[in-house]
Amino acid sequence: MKKIFIFIFCLFVFNSSAIAKETTFKKELFDKAQADGKIVIVSSWIKYCTSCASQMKVLDKAKNDFKNIEYFKFDVTNKEIAQMFDVQYQTTLLIFKDKKLVYRSIGETTKDLIYKAIQSSI
Repeated sequence: MKKIFIFIFCLFVFNSSAIAKETTFKKELFDKAQADGKIVIVSSWIKYCTSCASQMKVLDKAKNDFKNIEYFKFDVTNKEIAQMFDVQYQTTLLIFKDKKLVYRSIGETTKDLIYKAIQSSI
């Protein structure tokens, strides 16, 4: 029985890190996307965070499902970026339109709610 629990635990841990957790945020690209009139989505993550992986999976899909959006992600331990957006927690989701923050949430991983937030920003 103990082996089964260990197997299930490992399955969840490895599954959550299957999504590429890398910092894609660059200030120049963020500024350019905003100047081009795109809806800009920024999310924060941290290593071993399963809710971060879930949110990132939804946002990666949204990138293809919505036109005119740009998606950036960053490791919340990167203090420079975190301070720029006043982000203190992983799984923080920010949506910008017309160079203004129009949506902020913490811990949102539900596809329906994330898509609704994006749709209301378009």
